[in-house]
Amino acid sequence: MSRFVAITAVRDFEGRVRQAIAGALHGELQTLSPEVLSGGPDDVFRQLNGAPPEVLILGPGVTPESALKLATVFDLQYPEISLLLIAEPSPDLILRAMHSGIRDVVTPEIDVNELRVLLERACLASASRRRGMAPAADPGQSRGRVVAVMSPKGGVGKTTVATNLAIGLGKLAPMSVVIVDLDLQFGDVASGLLLEPEHSITEAVRGAASQDSMVLKAFLTVHPAGIYALCAPRTPAESDYITADHVSQLINQLAGEFKYVVVDTAPGLGEHCLATLELATDGVWVCGMDVPSIRGLRKCFSVLKELQLLPAGRHTVLNFADRRSGISVQDVEATIGVPIDTVIPRSRTLPFTTNRGIPVLQGATRDAASKGLKKLVDRFDPKWVSTTHNQQHRRVVVS
Repeated sequence: MSRFVAITAVRDFEGRVRQAIAGALHGELQTLSPEVLSGGPDDVFRQLNGAPPEVLILGPGVTPESALKLATVFDLQYPEISLLLIAEPSPDLILRAMHSGIRDVVTPEIDVNELRVLLERACLASASRRRGMAPAADPGQSRGRVVAVMSPKGGVGKTTVATNLAIGLGKLAPMSVVIVDLDLQFGDVASGLLLEPEHSITEAVRGAASQDSMVLKAFLTVHPAGIYALCAPRTPAESDYITADHVSQLINQLAGEFKYVVVDTAPGLGEHCLATLELATDGVWVCGMDVPSIRGLRKCFSVLKELQLLPAGRHTVLNFADRRSGISVQDVEATIGVPIDTVIPRSRTLPFTTNRGIPVLQGATRDAASKGLKKLVDRFDPKWVSTTHNQQHRRVVVS
């Protein structure tokens, strides 16, 4: 599918659009000649590849009159498509463009970074309109799955698992996945995804964003793999201003907008983590193959069982699995009292991809670790759920 369509005869502008999309926005660009406008919207659609685009760019080479005429028809027939006009703005043109349904009017000299932000916002607006036009869903299925990725201790690869899970889910549901970095003091989701976010969770939980989901989306960062990210505060001190109530409100908002909300929590069972568990549909517990990590997970399960905060969906991940550690998978299961659902073997590839900021599931690397992560992602595929009939924990481990 061509997510972006540009109607322009200026090669330099087309090149800037491609630069803005490459490595930052999910989707492809199709370019059409301004001559296509002579036949109206039907002729435009006949030349498109695949499904209708999300963003239509009326670029240099298109006369303002032709652009406004086309925009008027598109606004009536295809309101879910965001229209951008590239022309020298004037008060009169901006007013007429607004009446025609054009989202933004910007100068042809716009640089690549500003164009990237413009396209990102246009995509968010298009996605919101499409959801608004969709038939009302069943009340029981209107919210997305909230996946809390947790571990009682640090250093077990929790963030690596969370980022790869989000990337994998993005392949199942493009542009319908958001990962939230809830390790508010030292979160590494931005580093793990090679992102330089303009905004952080601090801004997203306060002000207008906490009341309006459309405003909230403006604080999300788009990843090239087709997911969104809400990154940790810039400084540890900012975490003091984020309460458990803020976290609950944020997750409720995101669950109403996205199919999957992956929450990378801080180690332990702090107030933010408990607030997440109260809303989580699934818990992914990450455990290392060492005694302190295993015992910590056993205590964690015991506490959460007492608090009645164990989510309905449970997924236990054994990371850094190595036969030479002196501990077997069966030993771990007997200690924590639940089956291990996913085993991720110790791998040289995984730390390398983490350090590069490119999750292993984003690339084409094939090794045992990537297979383990893919198995974890498959557990959230509706097809997998329907074939297993929720019997993934039938096996009983005797401690």
